[in-house]
Amino acid sequence: MFRRRDGDVLEPILAPPDEDKVRITWIGHASFFLQFAGHAVIVDPNWAKWHGPVKRSRKPGLNLHGVPEVDLVLVTHAHFDHLHKPSLRILQAREGIVVPLGSGSLVKRLGFPSTHEMQIWDELIFDQLEIIHTPSHHWGARFIHDIHRDYGGYIVRTAGKSVFHCGDSAYFEGFKEIGKRYEIDVALMPIGAYESPSGRDVHMNPEEAVRAFVDLGAKLLIPMHYGTFPLGNEPHDEPIERLLMEADRLGIIDQVLVLEEGVGFEW
Repeated sequence: MFRRRDGDVLEPILAPPDEDKVRITWIGHASFFLQFAGHAVIVDPNWAKWHGPVKRSRKPGLNLHGVPEVDLVLVTHAHFDHLHKPSLRILQAREGIVVPLGSGSLVKRLGFPSTHEMQIWDELIFDQLEIIHTPSHHWGARFIHDIHRDYGGYIVRTAGKSVFHCGDSAYFEGFKEIGKRYEIDVALMPIGAYESPSGRDVHMNPEEAVRAFVDLGAKLLIPMHYGTFPLGNEPHDEPIERLLMEADRLGIIDQVLVLEEGVGFEW
């Protein structure tokens, strides 16, 4: 399902998956390459070696320059580890870039043919590819007093398959509402940075991520937002250990899949 490039970085699989499948490739942190039979999107692309003073702990799973043109690039919010301008400048998307309301000005000079700003529960449709902007419990400021920008997650749907990218979020009751409104096959859930140096309640711990997954009623949980940039004070291996322990306690361990960066998984 994949080709080794240099022992660490892989070349993207260019051939689309079968009609009834979605291929999910974790690039690292919150970055994913999602491929359907007739469409492809990238969410929160970030190939940075540094996040401010914090060095990347693990290499990106895919070769940035090998990523083909996609339909859309999706950005969940304006924080620097999710909206990484140098990565965005290299990627190409025939239908443009999608950002939350208020962040269009940040990406308008990055070379995309169009910019789509979305409010919560907005829907975009491009040739049977559907994007839904979902709520989260976080914040969207690029800078300290930059409080007008929205934030959230996305549901990507086409050909009978749906993938939910949570973005960043603390646990909140809104996950139940998302699950009531939309059927979700695969949920990409953040599990790291819960021991935040700032003390702000804006990230889920692994147990809360499992609870949110159950609220969503999704079929498969793939963890993200851990192990790439050490943004929290928790031990490096703790997020996955706690995630698997909680899923096992609830009897849903077979619904959790821990991906290796760069390795495409087909659902």
